[in-house]
Amino acid sequence: MVRTSQRPVRQAAGEDRAPAVLARERRRSDQLAAWGFLAPVTVYLAVFYAYPLYRNLDLSLRDYGVASFVHGGAPFTGVKNYQTVVDDPTFGPALVHTVVFTGVSLAAQYSIGLALAVFFSRNFRLSVTLRALFLVPWLLPLIVSASTWSWMLNTESGVVNAGLHWFGVGPVDWLTSPAWSLASVTIANIWIGVPFNLVVLYSGLQAIPASLHEAAALDGAGSWQRFWRVTFPLLRPVSAVTLLLGLVYTLKVFDIIWIMTRGGPADSSTTFATWSYRLGFGTLLPSFGPGAAVGNLLVVVALIFGLVYVRTQRRRLSP
Repeated sequence: MVRTSQRPVRQAAGEDRAPAVLARERRRSDQLAAWGFLAPVTVYLAVFYAYPLYRNLDLSLRDYGVASFVHGGAPFTGVKNYQTVVDDPTFGPALVHTVVFTGVSLAAQYSIGLALAVFFSRNFRLSVTLRALFLVPWLLPLIVSASTWSWMLNTESGVVNAGLHWFGVGPVDWLTSPAWSLASVTIANIWIGVPFNLVVLYSGLQAIPASLHEAAALDGAGSWQRFWRVTFPLLRPVSAVTLLLGLVYTLKVFDIIWIMTRGGPADSSTTFATWSYRLGFGTLLPSFGPGAAVGNLLVVVALIFGLVYVRTQRRRLSP
């Protein structure tokens, strides 16, 4: 009687345990599938981001020469390369040029991109065609854009000086004068970056409900008030992402400056990006350590602004 009465109890216990086992196996299979999807991305980030950052940090902390760069064995020097970079006479001007180049480029690209986005949001005739034409600078290879601007700003045969001549203005040494070289590369970079701001900000404007503008108009708000009280505040998250991506991109701009002026004349358009390249690869006796140190300074600046953005977003989303 005892054995026969225990069988249903054991069978019931086994039946109760079966769903738990199935749920555990299902969770395990879901975790394996998730890791399977994450594996390619993890490998990609490790190979193309983590390892290069590690190597760059190692370069900045050792005294690498050409032989030790190939065969290894460079002595550890600590922060000596960073001290060498800070004490270099080029550090101060390069820092100022980087700040000016980045700040002016971001402000102009965002302002012009926002104005064009608001203009094209009206969806008038030829709006799509004109927006497509504005994307051309963004789609062109940087070497083509920089070479085109070099030709346009040429002192003797450039179309810019030819246009100034029609207004009675003498030729300007855009690329060979220390007073104009930084402005020249900044103008070229603004022209290249405006389409990106236009596309992102235009997408953000399309996500704003039209009913909000209609309600503001019914309350008596004019066009300018609707923009500052409705459009611009709702566009802040998109604007933050646009400015952050623009900052990271502008900090590392190298192609445009190097092709147009090579950082000259007399280091008048040298930024941290061009200085890092010139230290590491631009001479017959490269200074790998100081060049890597300058590159790491750029990485730290970009990381700081990225962390500030993430923290700001968390505060905005937190209840």
